[in-house]
Amino acid sequence: MSGPWEGDYRGHVVAQPSSDAQSETRSYVWGLGLAVVLTAIAFGLAVFKVLAGSALLAAIGILALIQIAAQFRFFLHIDLSRSKREDLQLILFTGLLILIMVGGSLWIMASLDQRMMG
Repeated sequence: MSGPWEGDYRGHVVAQPSSDAQSETRSYVWGLGLAVVLTAIAFGLAVFKVLAGSALLAAIGILALIQIAAQFRFFLHIDLSRSKREDLQLILFTGLLILIMVGGSLWIMASLDQRMMG
């Protein structure tokens, strides 16, 4: 297989990238593009105040969840196939633990604030 990438450059053999490498690069580029677009949308919603109050928070939260799914799919290569389920379960369990720790901390601080200030 010869192509524009193959040849000899300063004594080093340069081989044509394989289709797997091209496919992986294409996946990273799509992921980067999607991440930039989702971030720009969230930034635009916040700066230009398109939505107000809780609608803005809900929209940014939904965009954040889509961003997380895109990061898992394009950069961590985790999808819903059988071979990747264990990785996905590990990540979801880690997320659950973080959610419990952050939620519990906020709950405790809110309770302390209510008791001390109320």
